[in-house]
Amino acid sequence: MKSFNIALLALQSLSSSYGFEQQQIPLAAAPPTSIPIPLLGYGTWNLKPNASDGVSCALQTGYRHIDGAAIYGNEKEVGKGIKDGLKKAGLERSDIWVTSKLWNNRHRPDQVPKALEQTLSDLDLDYLDLYLMHWPVATSSVTGKAKLDYIDTWHAMEALLATGKVRHIGVSNFDPIQLNRLIASSTIKPAAHQFEMHPYLQQPEWLEWHQAHGIHVTAYSPLANLNPTYDDPSAGDDRPPSLLENSAFKDIAEKRGCSGPAAVALAWGMGRGSSVIPKSAHAERIEENFGALECELEFEDLKVIAQQGRQYLTRFSNPSGNWGVELYEGLDGT
Repeated sequence: MKSFNIALLALQSLSSSYGFEQQQIPLAAAPPTSIPIPLLGYGTWNLKPNASDGVSCALQTGYRHIDGAAIYGNEKEVGKGIKDGLKKAGLERSDIWVTSKLWNNRHRPDQVPKALEQTLSDLDLDYLDLYLMHWPVATSSVTGKAKLDYIDTWHAMEALLATGKVRHIGVSNFDPIQLNRLIASSTIKPAAHQFEMHPYLQQPEWLEWHQAHGIHVTAYSPLANLNPTYDDPSAGDDRPPSLLENSAFKDIAEKRGCSGPAAVALAWGMGRGSSVIPKSAHAERIEENFGALECELEFEDLKVIAQQGRQYLTRFSNPSGNWGVELYEGLDGT
C-alpha cells in the first residue's frame, strides 16, 4: 500500500487547500508499535453457529490474526476453528495472533485470572497474544447494575503478564479521560486499544493520540453498519448507506481493481496504521476481505473517503443508555 501512504501524507499537507475539516482528514500510517499484530484480522463477534468453520477458513485463506471475546459465547467453537485451520494450513500456534477480552462481570481482581483460565480452556490454547479489558465498566453478578470501574481490574491484568499466559494486555472502548486516568494510575501502559472505527467514524485525532503514545489501535466494525446488530429502522432516511452499497466505495473498488467496496474500507483502515477485524461466515466474503491487502488507494480516493466521513458521521455501538453509564466522552459521534 505504498501509494496509499504517499497519498495520505500529501493529503495531510494539502488538506487546507481543499477545505477539509481537521477531524476528517485520514492519517498516514504510524511507525510500528511494540506489538507485532497483523493488520488484517478476522473478527468473531456474532459468529454463530458456524464459528469454527469461519475461523478455519480464515486461517486457510491467509489471515493470521483472530479476534474473540468471552461475551461472544463462541470461544469453544473459535478454538476448534483455530486447531483445524492451523492443521490444514500447515501452521504452528506461534504463526498466528489471538486476542480475547475480559467481560464486565469479571472485573473484580480475584476474578481476572479465573476469567483468563476459562478463556484459555475454551480456546484450548496455552496463551493469548493480547488480552483486553472489554469495557471500562463492571457489572454486578448479583444485581446486574453497571458502573465505571477499571483501575483495580487493570492492576490485576498487569499481574497476568508474569504468568506467561498473556503476551500483551490492553483495553477496549475507553474514552480519553478514562484512558489517561488508567495510564496515570498504572505501571504498565496498554499495548493496544480496540474501539469502533470505520469510514463513517474516522476519529483521526483520537487515532493520532494513540500513535503518539505508542498504543496500537484495532478498529472493530471496520465495515461500519454491515452488522445487523446496528440496524436501526427508527433512523429512517438518516441511516448511512451500507458500505457495500455506497456508490463512492463501489466506484473506488472498480477504478483501483480492488476485490470490492469492503476491501476499499479495510485498505483505508490499514493504511492509517490500525489493524482491522472484519467478520463474515461466508468463504467468498472472507476471501474478498482478504483482498484488501492488494487494494492500493490513491490521493483522490482519500478525498472521497474523507467526504463520506463528514457526510455520514455515525457511531453505531454505544450502550451508555442501556447500562446507565457515560461512555465515549469527548469523542466523535456521541
